[in-house]
Amino acid sequence: MIDTHCHIFKEYYEDIDSIISDFNGYMITAGIEDNTNLEVIDLVNKYDKVYGVIGIQPEEIDKITNNSYQIIEDNLNNPKIVGIGEIGLDYYWDDTHKEEQKEVFRHLMSLAHTYHKTVVIHSREAIQDTYDIIKEYPDVKCVLHCYSSSLAMAKEFIKLGVMLGIGGVLTFKNSKKLTEVVKEIPLEYLLLETDSPYLAPEPFRGKTNKPSYVLEVAKKIADIKDIDVEKVIEITTNNAIRQFDLPI
Repeated sequence: MIDTHCHIFKEYYEDIDSIISDFNGYMITAGIEDNTNLEVIDLVNKYDKVYGVIGIQPEEIDKITNNSYQIIEDNLNNPKIVGIGEIGLDYYWDDTHKEEQKEVFRHLMSLAHTYHKTVVIHSREAIQDTYDIIKEYPDVKCVLHCYSSSLAMAKEFIKLGVMLGIGGVLTFKNSKKLTEVVKEIPLEYLLLETDSPYLAPEPFRGKTNKPSYVLEVAKKIADIKDIDVEKVIEITTNNAIRQFDLPI
C-alpha cells in the first residue's frame, strides 16, 4: 500500500520511528511551509519507505520568506522528493487573499512544469478556480488531495488526467457525496491517503491518524465498489507509482 498524503512531523508524533515502522508500505509525506519542508527532506533521506513532496499550502502563504521558493527548488532533484505540494487554494476561512493564493499556486505549478514534477493540490471552497488553474498547465501531473467536491467536478478533473486522493472521510457516516464519487469514478483515478495526523477513519475516528490506518480506506472503497480489497490495493498502488514516478 501507499499512503499518498500524510504529515509525519515531530509536532504531531512523539515517536516517528514507530509510526513509520508500523506501516507495511510506502508513504508520501507533505510539507506545507519552510519548516515542514525541511522536515520532509530530513525524513526522506533517513527512511527508505518515506517519499516526500514540498510546497506552500494556501493557508500558510503569510509565512512565505525570501528562501521559501529556493528551499523547494533546491531540493527538486532529490529522487526522494517526488512532487510539489501541498499547494493550491483555500477560501474557507478567508477569501480576501484569493489573488495572492492564485499567484503562489501558479508560481509553483510553473516550477512543477520546469522540473517535471507532480503536484499535490489542496482545494477547499475553491474548486472552480482550482480547475481553471490546473487547465493552464496541461502537462503537469496533478493529484487533488482529500477530494471533497461533487461527482460532476470529479468527472471534469479526470478528463484532465487528475488523480483523486481518497482518505478517512469516506468512512464517515455523512460521506454520501464522496461515496457517490468513489462509486462512479474508475478505480484507475483514485489514490489512497490518510492526511495523518488528521481525519482518522472509522473505527479510529477521533484518534490521531497514522499511515497504517490507510487500510481502512482501502476496505471502504472495496465495499463501495463490491470488489476485493486486494484489488483496490493493487490498482491504487500502481496508480501512485505511475502518478509520482516512484522508483519502487
